[in-house]
Parts: sequence; C-alpha cells; structure tokens
Amino acid sequence: MIVFSRSTIFALSSGRPPAAIAVVRLSGSRAGAALEKLIGRIPEPRKAKLARVRDPANGETIDEALALWFPAPHSETGEDVAELQLHGGQAVIGAVLDALGKIEGCRLAEPGEFTRRAFENGRLDLTGVEGLADLIAAETPAQRRQAFRQLKGLIGDRAEAWRRRLIEALALVEARIDFSDEADVPEDLIGPAMDAARQLRDEIAAALADKGRGERLRDGLVVAIAGPPNAGKSTLFNRLARREAAIVSPHAGTTRDVIEVHLDLAGYPVTLLDTAGIRDSGDPVEQEGVRRARTRASEADLVLWVTDASARGAARDQTNEQFPGSEVWLIENKADLADQICGAPSRQKGEHRFISSISAATGQNIDLLIAALSAFAKEYFASTDSAIVTRARHRRAFEETVGALDRALEQAAKSGAHEELIAEELRAAANALGRLTGRVDVEDILDVIFRDFCIGK
Repeated sequence: MIVFSRSTIFALSSGRPPAAIAVVRLSGSRAGAALEKLIGRIPEPRKAKLARVRDPANGETIDEALALWFPAPHSETGEDVAELQLHGGQAVIGAVLDALGKIEGCRLAEPGEFTRRAFENGRLDLTGVEGLADLIAAETPAQRRQAFRQLKGLIGDRAEAWRRRLIEALALVEARIDFSDEADVPEDLIGPAMDAARQLRDEIAAALADKGRGERLRDGLVVAIAGPPNAGKSTLFNRLARREAAIVSPHAGTTRDVIEVHLDLAGYPVTLLDTAGIRDSGDPVEQEGVRRARTRASEADLVLWVTDASARGAARDQTNEQFPGSEVWLIENKADLADQICGAPSRQKGEHRFISSISAATGQNIDLLIAALSAFAKEYFASTDSAIVTRARHRRAFEETVGALDRALEQAAKSGAHEELIAEELRAAANALGRLTGRVDVEDILDVIFRDFCIGK
C-alpha cells in the first residue's frame, strides 16, 4: 500500500508537452512559500496574476506565467494550492519542475495524489473520485454525462441519505434495547424502524434493477460481427470502423483472432468485434480462432450474423443455438455480387431483425445499418440517465445493504425476535453504504482506486 507523507507535492497537471499552455500545480503547507520563491510574491487569492518565474537557485528567468493562489481549505485538495500557467514547452516545464524539486519540503506527486488528498480532506467522497476518473476517461457524450453526474454526487449523495435514514432506524432499535426500562421510551420502536428499513430496502433494490446499464455505459455496448468464412465480415468491420483495422483477403480463415475497435454511435460508446469465420476446421490455429469467435460473440449484446447474399438459407438455422443470450441481426452482404436482390433493406424475420441488400465493399445501404445500430444503442442506454450504479463496487455495496436489510426484516418477523440481531443487521447495512462513499473501512480499496490516475491529478 502506498503511504503518502504530508509534504508539499507538485506536478504537471496538463497534457503532454509541447502545448500552448502547461499547468503546474502545488498542494501542501509549503505551496505558498514555494510560489513566493519562484515569482517573488503570493497573489491575491483566486485571482490570476502575471508574474516572471525565476529559478530560486540562481535567479535566472525561466518564463512569464499566470500565477494563482488558493489558500486552504477553499481549494480542490483542501490544502494550500498554487498554480502556474506556463508556456507549454518541454524546456520550460522541465526547468520549473527542477526548480520546485530543489525547494525544501517539496516533492513530485505520485499518480492520483492530488485527488487522494481531496478525498482525505473531505472534498470528494469515493464515488466522486470514481466519477472524476470516468470523466477523464470518457470518450462519448453519454459517458461524459454519466461521469459528471457521479462526480457531482448522484450516487454519493443518495447513498449518504440512505445511510442517515438507516442510522435513524438503528437508533430506534438501540433505544429500545438500551432504555427499555425507562418510562418515557415508547414500547413499539421496532415497528417504525422496520417500516423505514423496508422502504429503504425497496428503494435500493429498485436502483439495482437496472440490468447493469450504468456499468455497461462505462465500458460500451458490445457488437460482434460473426458468420461463416468469406462472408465479408472484415470488410464490414473496416467499413463501420472507417479505417483498415482488419486484414481483408479472399482466402477463408484469414481472421484468426478477435479484433476490436471503439466507436461513437449517436453519442454512445460501442465496442465492435471482428471474429473468425465459424466453421469446422482441421487447422488447430483456426479451431482456436473459431472457439474465441463463438465465446466473444456469445457474450456480446448484439451479434451481426453476416452471410453471402447468395446463401441466405444457411444463415438462419444456427444463430439461436450459438448466441442464446444475445440479440442477433441477420446481415446479407455482397449485394453488389448477387444475381438478384430481394427484400427491403431492413425488416423483421422470425425472431431476428433481417437486413438485406448490403454491400460492405461498395457501401450500399451501410448508412441504413449504421442508423439501425445507432437507434439500438440509444434504446439500449435509454435508462442510463437515471442509473446510479456505474461500477461493480457500487453494485456489491448495494447488494450487501439489501441482504443485511432482508435479514433484519426476517428477524423482526419472527416471534420472540432478538432486537440485538436486528440492530446488528441494520448496522451492517449502514456500514456497507459507508464503505461505498469512503466513510468507513476502505483503506484496502484506496490504492486500487487511485493507481489508475495520472500524475498531476
């Protein structure tokens, strides 16, 4: 486990140089002294000041920059924070970081250390930290919106409100246990406590009943292109990816492993998979490719089963058995080579959507397929605006809470119920919510959360 000292930390907090502007941040008790050594004064709080940055060792001018000062506790980390907005050249940045490193009590920050200090000083809870990480990693508007809602407390505020209500219910039960002999303590405190617990249990269970859409939005909808060899799967993959991501060859069995690209469809994240042609083969390498193709496609949210337009009949017999958990669309490719094109571009055929008259090589009706995929992604993620569960850690915490509340309600329903056992289950439920936001017993997960942050954040 990483142990952070309370020395003043500094780092480049903007993108990799060269760039127009580079932001160097400091946080800690010596941030003001370090800033004063570099520019000769401390600016008025929260007002940008143009200043000449000098090396304290020899007085040499390094750059002219905008300097900002955020005294504690009104800063991002809750500590004294200083910022220098420099010209973004490598030599300028290197000289400033080198000068800071020579100032007593200052050191280069570890990855995620600024955010960790914000957490430790109560500026963010753990769900806010995770939301910040997701906001930095967001690739589509939908991911950005979800991450921003979490950063601003969508899940943390809700979990803390639930925890406070649980503590109030627990207080009723413990009052009954500790003060049962007091005349002014009502006889029936368990009933109101269980009513509150039941209502909370139902609210949290409703939040869990979102089919994992919040988690999926973070990772993206998975669409697998599958089918027999030489159906034009890799050509379609490249067409949808808008680049030559997969090798295209007239020889069967060219694709041996699963290839993936990440797309933005109608503002939603989609992971597109190109898989090996599914057929019986004596080649052990191709056999492994077919096994991987079947496995990945069976785990996909949507399978595009691609066949040659001249061999429709064979396409529809296998998909139900091979991909029982996925939605399957039947795609007839190579329309430009078919002798006769039948059917509308998109229609329903049995249990599957049937899309015909497509040519991945010429682009015929690809726009219709993209529109259909975009509509599917939009419908799939339609419920994510209200989703509060975005990570497996959140789901586990809520599941533990619901489990503890169920046990408390079961105990209360028994004749001669033990009030101490009810109190213990309510306490376990409150602790599960506390671990979600970082209020109790989270030391073992802190390093896991912060290790993926970049230096300077």
